[in-house]
Amino acid sequence: MTKRKRDQGYHTKRMKAVQEGSNEQVLLADVQDLLRKAKIGDLKNHEVVNGSETAVKEADASSDPPERFSEVDVQISALSSVGDGLGFSTSSEHVFVVPFTLPGDAVKAKIVTHSANDSYTLTDFVSVIKPSPQRNDSLVQCQYFAKCSGCQFQMLSYEDQLVHKKTIVEKAYRKFSSLAPESIPAIGDTIGSPKQYGYRTKITPHFDGPPGSMSRRAKKHPEERQGFDYVPPIGFMVKGTRRTMDIEDCPIATDAVRDGLRKERKRVAEEISEYKRGATILLRETTSRTPIKQDPSRKDDTEAVTNPPSPGASKPFPPDLTSDTTPSNNPSYPSPLSHTETKTYITDQNALATEHIGPYTFLNPAGAFFQNNNSILPAFTSYIRAHILPSPTSPQQKPPTHLIDAYSGSGLFAITLSPLFTACLGIDIAPSSIASARSNAALNGVANATFVAGDSADIFARADRFPPDESVVVVDPPRKGCDEAFLRQLLRFAPARVVYVSCNVHTQARDVGVLVRGGREGWGKKEGGREGGGGGGEGKGESGGGWGGKVRYRIESLRGFDFFPQTGHVEGVAILQRVDGGEEDLSPVKEG
Repeated sequence: MTKRKRDQGYHTKRMKAVQEGSNEQVLLADVQDLLRKAKIGDLKNHEVVNGSETAVKEADASSDPPERFSEVDVQISALSSVGDGLGFSTSSEHVFVVPFTLPGDAVKAKIVTHSANDSYTLTDFVSVIKPSPQRNDSLVQCQYFAKCSGCQFQMLSYEDQLVHKKTIVEKAYRKFSSLAPESIPAIGDTIGSPKQYGYRTKITPHFDGPPGSMSRRAKKHPEERQGFDYVPPIGFMVKGTRRTMDIEDCPIATDAVRDGLRKERKRVAEEISEYKRGATILLRETTSRTPIKQDPSRKDDTEAVTNPPSPGASKPFPPDLTSDTTPSNNPSYPSPLSHTETKTYITDQNALATEHIGPYTFLNPAGAFFQNNNSILPAFTSYIRAHILPSPTSPQQKPPTHLIDAYSGSGLFAITLSPLFTACLGIDIAPSSIASARSNAALNGVANATFVAGDSADIFARADRFPPDESVVVVDPPRKGCDEAFLRQLLRFAPARVVYVSCNVHTQARDVGVLVRGGREGWGKKEGGREGGGGGGEGKGESGGGWGGKVRYRIESLRGFDFFPQTGHVEGVAILQRVDGGEEDLSPVKEG
């Protein structure tokens, strides 16, 4: 590579293979989509893209993008699924990726890196030249916004955030499922979070070690490491960098966690001379409930159990008065409960954090995974309760009586859905998660749920007593989605219904596409044998890519849930119904 190319910011190292469903792959798909829409090679003077007039000079094949760290004016034309704005400059045919921007913004951006295939350029946001009609900077509640990597959308109304997250789900299934349009139902409106700020129950700020603390010699001779003679920045990464910025407060965190951040920052500053390397600080909210005394003459009062603060918890944060209610159209949901809540924070990853979801209580090690927005969990679990069984008008003969909770974690779904089923089985690869799930089942008096440790290689071997025609499988994998072995087993087991929950709607779309096709074309083949789109990849199945079998699924409904307001993340929920016979109509079920 020439020095000029290096100076301009082209990648100089061999690029790692882009993982399916990763931010890099999703961004590239959005960039390519915008380039196609703009027909960049044929542009003359200007073109209207997504309603925004973008002035672009005629393409010059011999021209190079601007040099690294130079500034360029960019007109933003689209908002990508990873939360960054995409636009064109008046002096380049490239797409410029600019964080903290919206369609219609005219902005100044600083060149950071040109992609290996030269189709787009990553930049830093510098300033707004002319704001988009959607931009409302008075909505911003964080002093670090447009620098910190945590949030992308604080300048966007919450209504518009939810609309955008619906388009993320739509684009994911259009580009990554490899399904024909008629197999994908209309995406439901995104369910919003009751709290748009103050919702995050766990954050992990960090600080870097002293200079040289991670050198090869320091790792080999840790006793020679030098300590701090200053207080380093304590916080989160600057957007697009590996540099830590100092964060004194985080408005999307709960009040208890924000209180913990202030106190832990002070503690670290006082003890900094004792640290020889960097560290991550865990701040996890825990909640105890105290019942409100009810009128003893009322027959519908429910007695509550008070949970003492967990070991290692901070002093109590001022209590809130809470009255949990559940949807009136779901009579199977437990009765309402009134109580006070006392919220504290935990810093010990092994201490138990208490979470309440309606009438259910969950205890988990503070360092273990659990959903980080408990304000939306009652609506989330209620939605799944309302859709996990077929509707009364469904052609399915009888409702399922058995539930398999794959990737069960500490038992969220198996426990909250247990009243609907005769038997529930939760399976997870982590023995510690299974131990928590068993404890949580006992804590909530759930006797029909069993939890076992197992990996994806034999996950359904544990369900030999569960009749497939009477079973529902809930799938909630990590961001990378399900592996091929799991999907093969799921199709072989062939449950009556599948509920697929995902924090990455792009890998969800890929996996759901496999289930709808029945694995016949393996991964990455469109229905009818055509090649898949952005997320498909090469077919990996047997006998030329197919997995065999006649079991397929129809998508009954798709919808997003906003677990992380102000960010580009959206949680997806897909409800699938089995259709026997591979040649049957796979068009979506009409709800209602």
